[in-house]
Amino acid sequence: MVKLNRIYTKTGDDGTTGLVRGPRRPKYNLRIEAYGTVDEANATVGLARLQAAELPEIEALLGRVQNDLFDVGSDLATPGEDDTDAQFPTLRVRPVQTAFLEAQIDRFNAELEPLKSFVLPGGNPLSAALHLARTVTRRAERLVVELSSAEPDTSPEAIRYLNRLSDLLFVLSRVANGNGQGDVTWVPGNYGDLKKDGSTS
Repeated sequence: MVKLNRIYTKTGDDGTTGLVRGPRRPKYNLRIEAYGTVDEANATVGLARLQAAELPEIEALLGRVQNDLFDVGSDLATPGEDDTDAQFPTLRVRPVQTAFLEAQIDRFNAELEPLKSFVLPGGNPLSAALHLARTVTRRAERLVVELSSAEPDTSPEAIRYLNRLSDLLFVLSRVANGNGQGDVTWVPGNYGDLKKDGSTS
């Protein structure tokens, strides 16, 4: 008989969860919320990746991003000082990972049509999915910034990585729209002729 790994442990039934180190924390704790939202961002990147089958370069890049986001989550789940003498060093987001994103931003952005207006999410399914991933990444970034204010040992590189990632996802959303040619641009509302019933005639 094959023995399956257990999915449930029941240790979280009291409303707490364990970190890589340190005492258990309530599931509503800001640190849990921060790395949980990074996990959510990873899921949205995965959905975008499924739409990128015809753009293998972007699909591969999103795969790299998903792995790096796991590193970000591990970093955030490991509070406290690092023990440099430990057998297994603490997994932290490294500057080289952020620099990689910057290089990708510069490379893809060089081919884009100049922006003449704000861009709305849409155009095609991949672009819309990348915009969704961008907004969730921004939310994760805001939470990590808030966490760093409450817990100064929070990794500053995790913040930088998430900031650059949201920029990259925006650039890729425009690449997916024919290098910006298919962007859906913002048109400010003009309701001067709108009647109370919502009609214009």
